[in-house]
Amino acid sequence: MSIWWSLHLRREAASVPLARRFLLGTMETAGVDPDISFDLSVALSEACANAVEHGGDRSGLGEHGDRGAEKPPADSGQYRVTAYLDGEKCRIEVADSGPGFPARRALRPAAHTEHAEHIDRAQDIERAEHIERAQHPEPVGAQPAFAAYIPCVAESGRGLDLIEQLADHVQFGNRPGRGAVVSFDKVLKWREGALLMV
Repeated sequence: MSIWWSLHLRREAASVPLARRFLLGTMETAGVDPDISFDLSVALSEACANAVEHGGDRSGLGEHGDRGAEKPPADSGQYRVTAYLDGEKCRIEVADSGPGFPARRALRPAAHTEHAEHIDRAQDIERAEHIERAQHPEPVGAQPAFAAYIPCVAESGRGLDLIEQLADHVQFGNRPGRGAVVSFDKVLKWREGALLMV
């Protein structure tokens, strides 16, 4: 058995936790190990936040919407999240309609980032809160818990570096004339008795 879904979301900050909760709910139902679920949900949050911040205002459109014959219409108000879970891995893709990534993005190994200690500390806090919430569920109507604060210590690229740390394989690309795509996957581990376990 496998699970596949796709969400078309508005480029609004509120869409990021919505996508994250949707993924976490899917993984919880399927029986994915909580640590794997957490890593993928943080990576998804970063990819969605990037699409919200940079996924619109495409250049190349004239003031009156003149797109030319070869360019499709820009949809800078939305982005798409697609997830696929099977018995071995989860693959996630976040696609927007923005200007795309610069022609040459220098990818650094995440272990060499100068701010890795901030990321590690925030992940430890979030994992502890995730375990606490699993052991002691919030009553109905309780305020949602917020993710640990990761200080913004770099002007740009921090979220993409974090995705590289959390996923097994990552691709950053552009769809010609249609925006940027971040896709990543991770090998899954399962809880005992999981629905999708091989």
